[in-house]
Amino acid sequence: MARESYGRLVALLAARTRDVAAAEDALAEAFAAALRQWPESGVPDNPAAWLLAIARRRGIDAARRRAVETAGADRLALMAEELEAAASSPEAIPDRRLALMFAGAHPAIERGMRAPLILQTVLGLSASEIAAAFLVPPKTMGQRLVRAKTRIRDTGIPFRVPDREELPQRLDAVLEAIYAIYARGWHELDDGAPRLAEEAIWLGQLVVGLLPDEPEAKGMLALMSYAEARRLARRAEDGTFVPLEEQDVARWDRGALATAERLLREASAAGPSGRYQIEAAIQSAHVARRLGGAATWPAIVALYDHLLALTGSPVVALNRAAALAETDGPDAALAALDPLAADDRLAGYQPYWAARGALLARAGRTAEAREALTRALGLADDPAVRTYLRARIERLAEGVRRP
Repeated sequence: MARESYGRLVALLAARTRDVAAAEDALAEAFAAALRQWPESGVPDNPAAWLLAIARRRGIDAARRRAVETAGADRLALMAEELEAAASSPEAIPDRRLALMFAGAHPAIERGMRAPLILQTVLGLSASEIAAAFLVPPKTMGQRLVRAKTRIRDTGIPFRVPDREELPQRLDAVLEAIYAIYARGWHELDDGAPRLAEEAIWLGQLVVGLLPDEPEAKGMLALMSYAEARRLARRAEDGTFVPLEEQDVARWDRGALATAERLLREASAAGPSGRYQIEAAIQSAHVARRLGGAATWPAIVALYDHLLALTGSPVVALNRAAALAETDGPDAALAALDPLAADDRLAGYQPYWAARGALLARAGRTAEAREALTRALGLADDPAVRTYLRARIERLAEGVRRP
């Protein structure tokens, strides 16, 4: 319940004050009060409304203290007016997450901080969680988030969906944040994760509805639909992790695949290909290969070449190397990975070590493969992935022991 309510409550609390940090502080106090009181009094019929009411009081108290110190009586009145109006109808708390997302993508905020700010204010993710997604040290990400929130407060950035002429300069950050939300739900397959992925897809649909002529919005929604189509196939019946090449395609959702293909066609017809369109095209090529036996590996490598030139992302370079192994062999793929060894951002990136270990194993470099896979195992959070990696390491060890 906390994760589902967090974003919309913060959005409501900050809607008129424009002080995201203060809204988060007030809501944190409300959650703390709930932890103290609910075990004794029971969970209220409308938990979100209860949290809003407590956060409202905490926020007004804090604003009153600031008003005394800074003579900000007008700001206090404005805040009280909005929150009192919301509290009068607790059964219908407005969902302002999309407005908050576009506010977080305001041009006045540093470009690289727009998506991380959205993730924290809308989802309530910690600085450490966001840092992991963007390959940045947690302390650095925390400091940047504080600066971004201070800028929102000091510049009075409005929490509203911008006018249509303002949308293009903000759309990239909103799409990046939505896709990061989906990726979090995709990688975490506990009871709450599918709901998180569904939430990202719903937000993507909302953006496509707002901007039906934006090809990248459709490209991102297509990319998520391709991934969602394979959700059930990622785990065997016993919960074991199943990589793409070993998945039972009969378990793929054909309806989701059809939706993805349609969205990709519409996006491709609407304008130049951007990041999400290219990534969706790569997924489409994988589908054609696995379902129809098409020889799409050369096309996949070419798409990764284009994507790498567009983004310069080390993660894209990693995925390109893995695809290159299928056309030019593992030695060529490992040579392509060599420049990434000096990139500190990948030192703690589990997929890098897993991919490197797999390529080393294919190249017959067993000792190095075991070392890389062991490092990947130590970095893996998903128990199913850990089991999969442990089995691969054991198979390598058995190969060494055989005469």
